[in-house]
Amino acid sequence: MQSRSIQRYLQNKIGITYGLAGLFILIAVLAGVSIGTIAIPPMDILYIVGYKWFGFQMPDTVNPMFVNIVYTIRLPRVLLALLVGSSLAIAGASFQGLLRNPLADPYTLGVSSGASVGAVITLFFHWSIPFIGKFTLPFFSIVCSIITVFLVLWFAQKVERTMKVETIILTGIIFSSFLGSVISLMIALTGEELRQIIGWLLGSVSMRGWDYIAIILPFFLIGVVLLLLNSKELNGMSFGEEQARHIGISVQKRKLIILIAGSILTGAAVAVSGTIGFVGLVVPHFLRRMIGHDHKHLLPLSILVGGGFLVLADLLSRTIIAPTELPIGVITALIGAPMFAYILLKKRGLSS
Repeated sequence: MQSRSIQRYLQNKIGITYGLAGLFILIAVLAGVSIGTIAIPPMDILYIVGYKWFGFQMPDTVNPMFVNIVYTIRLPRVLLALLVGSSLAIAGASFQGLLRNPLADPYTLGVSSGASVGAVITLFFHWSIPFIGKFTLPFFSIVCSIITVFLVLWFAQKVERTMKVETIILTGIIFSSFLGSVISLMIALTGEELRQIIGWLLGSVSMRGWDYIAIILPFFLIGVVLLLLNSKELNGMSFGEEQARHIGISVQKRKLIILIAGSILTGAAVAVSGTIGFVGLVVPHFLRRMIGHDHKHLLPLSILVGGGFLVLADLLSRTIIAPTELPIGVITALIGAPMFAYILLKKRGLSS
C-alpha cells in the first residue's frame, strides 16, 4: 500500500514537472517574440503564426508591420535558440548519464570546441561539398566534434587505464583550452577575415533566419531520436558498466551510439550559433534535483527546459543593455560558471 502511494506521488510529481516545463517553454517563446524595441501583443503573435502557417484569416487590428517583425526577424531567432538550447541540454544530460558525473557536458568535454574548429575552418576556406551544399558547415562541425570526443577518451585512457570520470573531464577541459587557442591563433594570423567570426564564436542566434533552422533541424531530430531510444540503456549504465553488462546491455555499442548522437547535436548547434557553454551542465543538473535520474523523463524534459532556458538567455542578451546586444554565450557563462563551481564543491564534499 505504501509503495503504491509512493509510486502515485512520483507519477504526479513527474506529470506536474512536464506541465510546468511545457508552460515554461510556451511563456519563453511568447516573451522572446513579444519583447523588443517594438513590443508586440502575444495575441497578435498567435494571429500572425496562424496566418503564415495555417492560412487563417488575420484580424484588421493587427499592425501589418508586426507581420514582418515577427515572421522574418523574431520568430526564426527564437525557434533557433530553442533548437540549440534543446540540443545542448539533451546532449549534456546524456553525457552526464553515460559518464556518471554531473560535471560532464559538451562544453567541459571539449566537444563544443572541436565543433567550433570545424566550423571556423569551413567558414574560412569557404568549403562546400557537392550535393549537400548548405549542410557542409554542420557536417564538418559534427565530424570534428566526434573526432574530439574520441580523442578525449583515447587520451584519458592513456593517462589512466581505468579512465576515471574525473580524468575524462580534466582531459576534456585541456582539449577545450587547446582548441580554443588554435582558433585564437588562426584569427590572429589571418587578420580581418576571421576577426568577424569572433562574435559568432561567442555565441549568437541573431540575424540567422529560417535557413539556419533548416540546417539544424534534421540533425536535431536524428540526435534526439537516437538518445531517446537509448534512455533505458543510459539508466542501466548509470549504475556502472559492469552492472549494465550483467543486465544484458551491449555497453560498447550503446556508448558509441550515445557519444555520436551527443556529438551530432553539439556539432549542429555550434554550426548555427557558435560556442554556447554550460547549457548542458545547468539544465540537466536542475532537472535531476527535481525528478531524479530516470533518463526516460530526464531527456525529454531537458529538451523542453533547455530550449526555454536559451530563449530567455537570448532575450536577456538583447535587452539588458539595449540597443547593444551581448553574445548569448556571455549570459550562459555568467550563469553556468558559478553553477559549475558549486557542483564541483558539492561533489568534493566542501560545500555547506
